[in-house]
Amino acid sequence: MQFSLIATKNKARRGILETAHGSIQTPFFMSIATMGAVRTMRMEQVQALGAEIILANTYHLWLRPGLSVIQQAGSLHQLIRWDGPILTDSGGYQVFSLAKRRKITEEGVRFQSHWDGTEHLLTPEKSIQIQRVFGSDICMVLDECVAYPSDYATAALAVERTTRWAKRCKEEFLKNTSNASALFGIVQGSTYPALRCKSAQELIEIGFDGFALGGLAVGEPAESMYRMIEEVEGMLPQEKPRYLMGVGRPENILEAVKRGIDMFDCVIPTRNARHGILYIWKERNLSPWFLKTATQNTSWYKALHITNERNKNAHKKIDEQCSCSTCSHGYSQAFIRHLFQINEPLAMQLATTHNLRFYIELMETLQKLIQA
Repeated sequence: MQFSLIATKNKARRGILETAHGSIQTPFFMSIATMGAVRTMRMEQVQALGAEIILANTYHLWLRPGLSVIQQAGSLHQLIRWDGPILTDSGGYQVFSLAKRRKITEEGVRFQSHWDGTEHLLTPEKSIQIQRVFGSDICMVLDECVAYPSDYATAALAVERTTRWAKRCKEEFLKNTSNASALFGIVQGSTYPALRCKSAQELIEIGFDGFALGGLAVGEPAESMYRMIEEVEGMLPQEKPRYLMGVGRPENILEAVKRGIDMFDCVIPTRNARHGILYIWKERNLSPWFLKTATQNTSWYKALHITNERNKNAHKKIDEQCSCSTCSHGYSQAFIRHLFQINEPLAMQLATTHNLRFYIELMETLQKLIQA
């Protein structure tokens, strides 16, 4: 993997991330294909929207369909029919969310499958081995993500374990000398500046192809998230990509890009689409908002709740200027509302198509702003 910076504007960065399965323009948003599919969509449809990379989930794919199925297919790319780059997370976040079904030790995390109750052990080494079978372009280390709020002592212990596990992940990763994949470290530390800086410094010393900020977007105020980005941004190597995990809402992405973040992923556009919440541009010229220091400004877009009664006779496109197939084919708000009312699956596909295009257009707009 190779990352090249093309332009900067204040702290915002514009670059190209080159992988074995193609290059990606930064900053970028990753569509979520948790179990190998972007829900309701075919991969060629996702690609047609301008998506250059997707994110898949190690935990879920390890349990179903399982490593043997993926191995026999040749790779995760081959199985799911996606020829672009894939980032896979370590599986740690999902395992930690199992609460009573898991036990953390220095060795790793022992847990019961939410599918059938079978017991599994996810270690740093195992996480890398799984992602290697997938053929992931970008692999993530196994880290310990604490809940919010978390006391200082708990967060400090998680940072220490995250560092130790990161070392083990890299050692396992380096065993495959022909590996074309990249490995990212994950900065933890909850909302404690000192812990975030400690975690970042320790991961920088280990050395990774890129650095992620984890344990954010887990319930903390947005201002706290922005502050944590600001605390570590200046420490992170300029020549390495930065990834804010699990973020986010459109305004969060805008503010994080302004603070030097290159990569994002979130379920919001697809999940909200399936619940009839559609994103619409109110102002496509983001220059005024990009230059403002105020945060959480959402006046440049709106969320349309398509199932509301007032949309019953809205015989117009979701967004007249949107290039997605839902809008370009002229599907009206009234018709899409009708499809949701009768629980027609097509409703979710049309809505997902539009929301993903909104997010990808947002990233394209930010790329142009930074390079202008």
